[in-house]
Amino acid sequence: MHADPFVRDLVVLLGLAAGGLVLFERLRLPSIAGFVVAGAAAGPAGLGWVTDPDRIRHAAELGVVFLLFEIGLELPLETLRRHLRDALTAGAVQIGGSLTGMALLAWALGFGGAAAVALGMMAALSSTALVIRLLSERDQLRSPRGQLILGVLLLQDACFVPFLLAIPLLAGAAGASFVDVSGKIALTVAAAVLFFAVVRGVVPYLLERVALLRSGELFSLLAILLAVGSAFAADSIGLSPAVGAFVTGLVAGASPYAHQLVAEVVPLRGALLGLFFTAVGMLFDPNALVEAWPLAVALVLGITVVKAGSASLAVAGLLRRGWRAGLGVGLPLAQAGEFSFVLASAATAAGLLDQQTQSVFIGASVLTLFLTPVALPAANWLASRGDLRDTGAAASVDEEQSGHTVLIGYGLSGQSVGRVLRTLGRDYVALESNPNAVRELSQRGEPVLYGDAMRPSVLRRLGVARAGLVVVAVNDPVATGRVVGLVHQLAPSVPLVVRSAHVASVDQLAASGASSVVVDELEGTLELVGEVLGRYGTPQEAVHRFTDALREEGYVAIRDAPTLPLDPWLVEELEQVSTEWVDVPGVFAARDLATLDLRARTGANVLLVERPGGRHPNPGPTTTLHAGDRLLVLGSAEQVSALRERLDDARPNADPRATDETALP
Repeated sequence: MHADPFVRDLVVLLGLAAGGLVLFERLRLPSIAGFVVAGAAAGPAGLGWVTDPDRIRHAAELGVVFLLFEIGLELPLETLRRHLRDALTAGAVQIGGSLTGMALLAWALGFGGAAAVALGMMAALSSTALVIRLLSERDQLRSPRGQLILGVLLLQDACFVPFLLAIPLLAGAAGASFVDVSGKIALTVAAAVLFFAVVRGVVPYLLERVALLRSGELFSLLAILLAVGSAFAADSIGLSPAVGAFVTGLVAGASPYAHQLVAEVVPLRGALLGLFFTAVGMLFDPNALVEAWPLAVALVLGITVVKAGSASLAVAGLLRRGWRAGLGVGLPLAQAGEFSFVLASAATAAGLLDQQTQSVFIGASVLTLFLTPVALPAANWLASRGDLRDTGAAASVDEEQSGHTVLIGYGLSGQSVGRVLRTLGRDYVALESNPNAVRELSQRGEPVLYGDAMRPSVLRRLGVARAGLVVVAVNDPVATGRVVGLVHQLAPSVPLVVRSAHVASVDQLAASGASSVVVDELEGTLELVGEVLGRYGTPQEAVHRFTDALREEGYVAIRDAPTLPLDPWLVEELEQVSTEWVDVPGVFAARDLATLDLRARTGANVLLVERPGGRHPNPGPTTTLHAGDRLLVLGSAEQVSALRERLDDARPNADPRATDETALP
């Protein structure tokens, strides 16, 4: 039995990619360079373990699809609109300048006009996958500079289809007139508009319908289907698959389900991107570079200098951001892209380039990919001193938010906490796994998102590490324990308040990282105890002091065996002298304090009398009490209870023997 060649090649590449990643991380070198080196070693020009790179490359391109889908999910549409004009300006100048500059360089090197323009188009496109990956690793993608670079990359990807359609026109193929190519470009633009309209109408509906089914497996399948299906649909109508995935992600990112979608695609994206860069490395042929090294050197220098220069000129000149900011944008874009390889193949098939030139261009392009991670620190340094600082405002509110409260579980308890926080003007964000609740609450303007709190990526997107407090109010006890452990692992210094249904879980949750645990069972018991004490005349302040002491001790007194007596210090909490508000009965014969003789008969001291006319502190013996007054009384529980009884006795006809002041004992 023989293994399928595709499966064998896939296993070889995955193994080499893993080895290259480990080696380069130990050497503190960019992981992408490790993937490319591993691919070069396995490819036809290396050890020859993989003889057909195209067989793997098409599958590996799914990594770019998932990357662009994720970027769309994480990028608010309003942010994209805010940076659109600058991105279009810089992108148009960068693409036009790169195309023109490289075409002139190729013409000077002896290429014909059509071939020179083809080389210019190939060099004008940068590597979206590489640049976005590098910026994401350094948390720079949502900075003003990152947003500008992303806009330029997306514009380049959008130009791929017109460039591809122009290849036959340059080659003078039969029937490839300017009118035909212009018509195809117009159809492509119309297809893009139609694609966006369909995605905007269908994707939110699909997300809501699938989420309502409450099936985690089905939601995972939907996430993959949206990413891959949108790329396939875009490719079928003549659009770039990467742009199709980005547009779909952008639309889905406006829904409350974006956090969970990101959690579903991130693991696949990482693996497929590693495979993609390994497949790119297989295209590297050092023999072709050695044989035509002057051309290779010219192409490497031309691609890096022309592309960095054109982008820098656009940012520094047209956008007036300064040359430091210009280089901070231009250097990350100074490489050939994954779509450049496709254009090179098309130009060779059309007869514009020979096989050797294609190999040299691909080899030189791979070298520019190696140079980008090396040049990025310099770009970051320059950008930090220019007018596009990465420390500026981030693109999304979530990325800026810190010190907020994260509510995990937004049922009755979570909503009650949210209502209090909203009243106090405190920032908070809630996570709920019930799609019905998410839909209804989102329509009311509540900051609630759909997602599974047992996914670390979802918790990271909620900003638990930057939060001031995390509250877990999940009904499932097993899920509660797992969520508490994950939150504590991601944010060990953030206070974590947990609601639990049963007393048996208190110790386990505390060991998992909970700062405090509120137990429904025990809180109900405390409420019951407090109600009983109140019925026996215990002042409310003493009751509150007693129940607070029980909570601070972790409910130990309640959790002990019922035959054991309460600790004496707890009893003292009830007996301590404290202040308490006491209401004068609604039916009350007005009498002054001297007549009532409250101090002598009860031991309690009246500190203040409150009535509609105002407050009267330190009342004297002649102060008269009226029905409806409120008294601030100082005394023990027994003394306050005795004072209440004394006031009750002062009611008319409270006792047949007490009908007037003289009869009051």
